[in-house]
Amino acid sequence: MTTPPNASLPARAIGVLLTADAAQKALAARQMATDWRAGVLDWPGDASVDVPDRPARPDRPELARPRDMKRRGPGTEAGRIALLHALAHIELNAIDLACDLLARFAFDAGTPLPRGFAEDWVKVADEEGKHFLMLTARLAELGAAYGDLPAHDGLWQAAIATAHDLAARLAIVPLVHEARGLDVTPQTVAALERAGDAKSAQVLEIIYADEIGHVAAGVTWFDDAARRRGQDPKVLFEASIAQFHGGELKGPFNEEARKQAGLFALMAGPPGIDG
Repeated sequence: MTTPPNASLPARAIGVLLTADAAQKALAARQMATDWRAGVLDWPGDASVDVPDRPARPDRPELARPRDMKRRGPGTEAGRIALLHALAHIELNAIDLACDLLARFAFDAGTPLPRGFAEDWVKVADEEGKHFLMLTARLAELGAAYGDLPAHDGLWQAAIATAHDLAARLAIVPLVHEARGLDVTPQTVAALERAGDAKSAQVLEIIYADEIGHVAAGVTWFDDAARRRGQDPKVLFEASIAQFHGGELKGPFNEEARKQAGLFALMAGPPGIDG
């Protein structure tokens, strides 16, 4: 991909959002990160960029309602394929969610966000692209491909609901949905190891380590958004959960991972107390 010398990072992020092919989207996110680090993408650029409401997506997988998705354990190969496919779909959404943050929220209430915001979410987009490609490579080793099974649209529904508010987006996407991944991944890794699938377990361990950093970025920039509004971050987080997540968070929580990410500083109650 040839990059104009003064291209903006938000414009490039929109280019990723508008890439329909899943593998090409992941590669485009990784190339965006390479070009950002090479210093050829400006920040924040023009405040008037037109961000799509929904990202471009491949024709498959078929999208179903979350409650219609079949649940399978990792004890069989079919169950492991279903698990990896579901995780690949989450990672594809995560690429778009990071790029949407870079494009939609380069300015918050008319104020350009600092380069550190761009640095963090470029890194997230890059790592989500890496995760998607790792998961699809593992699916291929098992004789499957992304798109073979249905998937759900719940993550992007959360993005639509919070498209008007940076703090709400950060509260719900990295600090609820991604943080929930920290809670459940160690048990999933253990289940894969018990099933004799060390390769898939190793992929998830890499993803897990990276996701702690993604949640930490969410904490950093949620705290920043709250303080720029003159609000207490913990109070705003609780209000965001009540408005956009339907109530209190429910455990059990992965206390160690949440502590590493700094998330317990925003949560009601001491570590280990279920919502």
